[in-house]
Amino acid sequence: MTVNAGAIPADHWTQDPAVGGRRVIAEACHFIDLLRFLVGARILSHARLAMDSAAGDTLGLQLGFADGSIGTVHDFANGSKAFPKERLEVFAGGRVLVLQLDNFRRLSGYGWPKFKPLRLWRQDEGQKACAAAFVQAPREGGPAPIPLEEILEVSRVTIEVAGGKACSDGLRPEYDLKRLRLRTSGSTGEHH
Repeated sequence: MTVNAGAIPADHWTQDPAVGGRRVIAEACHFIDLLRFLVGARILSHARLAMDSAAGDTLGLQLGFADGSIGTVHDFANGSKAFPKERLEVFAGGRVLVLQLDNFRRLSGYGWPKFKPLRLWRQDEGQKACAAAFVQAPREGGPAPIPLEEILEVSRVTIEVAGGKACSDGLRPEYDLKRLRLRTSGSTGEHH
């Protein structure tokens, strides 16, 4: 995932870790969540590498998933405005398969039989569909569109990545939803 987000002044409120949370909390969290959804497996490891700058908002995030997949989020503040803001490429299935999604308006596929390209006149990031699914689930007695475990997992990873904390495969978080506490298998204490 490449995000050509553009520069935000270092003194802007979104760059204040206590107020706006900086780029990872305010923006990259959505792309971590998107990759988690597309892979459909737990995030077991993550790392962050940031370019040396006043705001530290040009960075790369590496994610490792339980099924062996890897994901990368490039969140750049130093790119050209002529390049699309958001671009997603997915390589999967043991063959050459690439889906390109430019600003949520164009979808192309390569090496995928019977794939039909999609072009939209307006950007559609899915907010209306997301809100409709959220309202529909309790109305019809169905499950939440995103399981609570997944929301907590993505939130934890986002917070850890924002703080520069890396996590490796040896640390496997588990959630006790009755107490909403994070426990780490293999550790003796509970983390809150």
